Amino acid sequence: MTVDTIFRALADPTRLRITRLLGAMELAVGELAQVLGQSQPRVSRHVSILCDAGLAERRREGSWVFLRTPSSMDGASPIVEAVARLLAIAEREDADFAKACEDDRRKLTAIRTSREATAEGYFERHAVDWDELRRLHSPDQLVEEALTKALDATPLGQVLDIGTGTGRMAELFAEGAERIVALDKNLEMLRIARAKLQHLPADQIELVQGDLADLPFAAASFDTVLLHQVLHFIQDPAIALAEAARVTKPGGRIAIVDFAAHDHEELRDRHAHARLGFSDAQIKELLSSAGFAPSAPQALDGEELVVKIWIGQRHENPLSTPAKERTA
Repeated sequence: MTVDTIFRALADPTRLRITRLLGAMELAVGELAQVLGQSQPRVSRHVSILCDAGLAERRREGSWVFLRTPSSMDGASPIVEAVARLLAIAEREDADFAKACEDDRRKLTAIRTSREATAEGYFERHAVDWDELRRLHSPDQLVEEALTKALDATPLGQVLDIGTGTGRMAELFAEGAERIVALDKNLEMLRIARAKLQHLPADQIELVQGDLADLPFAAASFDTVLLHQVLHFIQDPAIALAEAARVTKPGGRIAIVDFAAHDHEELRDRHAHARLGFSDAQIKELLSSAGFAPSAPQALDGEELVVKIWIGQRHENPLSTPAKERTA
């Protein structure tokens, strides 16, 4: 990669817009094509030029390809990071470029909203039998025993179960926790969870409707945060983990239970999966970027898919704190 390669790659308005979008979030090639209003082959050509210049990098997931801007953690050069800063300045100073970027973000929001609506519709249709559907993909008893053991080293304290679904995790850990907050965006799911958890003392369990990308809690509110079979439904896992980190106390823990990377494409349509599992490297990077120190993962073989448990501990003195701070 040379300086002239980088600047040649940037000598195109579409590639400038792509670079700006990837600076905000990881995107699939198809999503970029929709936002830009161009054919997927044409966008792929632009992406290839950016990747060759080191301004973007690919990550294949089944038949989908996701793109992102390299970070310093990935060994990105100072020039690539300087380009990101330059484009941010350009958007502030150039009205036409700013309008194009704003239009792109608005279209992207509409695409994401549509995808989220599809996922929520799925939950609405399958709320009652969600536990049975999940058993098709993971041996629940084995996973629950392994997760309980993984979290048994220190007290659970105040627990947040993000994406509680039918409330199974809240039920499982209620006895060992000081208090559990079970959060889900879907009201039908919360109704199912409320029925399942109604035997617990009212002062021990709280059910909250909320978005995992915008948690309605003050910073450093919880000792333990759970994401059980949730992350693969999320378009941008980094946002969810950043919010989870914000509400986790220094020294607190996060537990992620999800599928290892796989190639079961049918799960995208049949079960609204946004991601076909995760590699250990992906989760390690997500946890580290959010301010957690990751532990060695644990793999649990299943009939069709491998379920993994990833544990992270919140740094006592995080190097950076998300700007958003709330009061309860």
